[in-house]
Amino acid sequence: MEKTLPPIPVKRYFTIGEVGELCGVKPHVLRYWEQEFTQLRPMKRRGNRRYYQHHEVLMIRRIRDLLYDQGFTISGARNKLQELVQGERDRRKAGEVPLEGMEAIEIDQEEFDAAIVQDTQEPAHAGAEKGAQAPDLSQLLHLRRELFEIRELLTVGR
Repeated sequence: MEKTLPPIPVKRYFTIGEVGELCGVKPHVLRYWEQEFTQLRPMKRRGNRRYYQHHEVLMIRRIRDLLYDQGFTISGARNKLQELVQGERDRRKAGEVPLEGMEAIEIDQEEFDAAIVQDTQEPAHAGAEKGAQAPDLSQLLHLRRELFEIRELLTVGR
């Protein structure tokens, strides 16, 4: 019964019909799962229309896998999903920051600084547009500092 699911498009919100197609389940099944899995809470707008976000589509796919492919009961899938959520919380408390399918990239700050200095000192490419200027070193360093601060906030906040 292994069915390849289509890739999830880059969108902010999905209707219940779109989610049904992306996850291989009918809309009435999604409405039922909302009652059984408390983690599944789509946003509701006018007329009680449901709008799902990307993380909810991933959760629905996980639920579908547990129920249809791995043979869990609703109760078993609920417990397994809770274990997975708890494991995620534990990893966050331990300082790990999941990047959903991407490896964390460790950056040597000295190498990064040297690369910025080198890039800003090299002449512009011959084919570059007229009037296009490379940002100066102070702008790049300021941006780098802001990005590191954001990364720290994300790491501490989890």
